[in-house]
Amino acid sequence: MTETEVFNVLSQIPDPEIPVISIKDLGILQGVKIENNQVFIDITPTYSGCPAMKLVEDLIHESLAGKGFDSVQVISKLTPVWTTDWLSDDAKRRLEEFGIAPPEKTSPNKSWLSAEGPKIIRCPLCKSENTIMVSQFGSTACKAHYKCADCLEPFDYFKCI
Repeated sequence: MTETEVFNVLSQIPDPEIPVISIKDLGILQGVKIENNQVFIDITPTYSGCPAMKLVEDLIHESLAGKGFDSVQVISKLTPVWTTDWLSDDAKRRLEEFGIAPPEKTSPNKSWLSAEGPKIIRCPLCKSENTIMVSQFGSTACKAHYKCADCLEPFDYFKCI
């Protein structure tokens, strides 16, 4: 298999916490290199200490073992720092369809929580902007928990990082 073929195989691995997007869609699968029958995979965690990264590594090893690769090294790269800007537009669409409000584009002066308080986040279910942040942390540390004041449904917002 070529590096491109290996990358394409790994691109099919779903994110352990959000199964509607892959590790490629999320932007954590960074690169593949093959040297002397050894495969090197670069990944970047969404944040330092993300508990899903061990499972991602295991899924990478499992996927490549099934393709005949015995020597696989997964390298966790902390620079550049992962950003929600790495999410594909298709991944953002699938997040919203799954019921998670997708992040907006980030910039140095824009955050999901500013001095004015939490930003207005559109409900992924009814599309209302009449929402309230319930907690800065949702089902995972990379999400905030919101509630829609119109449809009354709770939802997570994938925080901009």
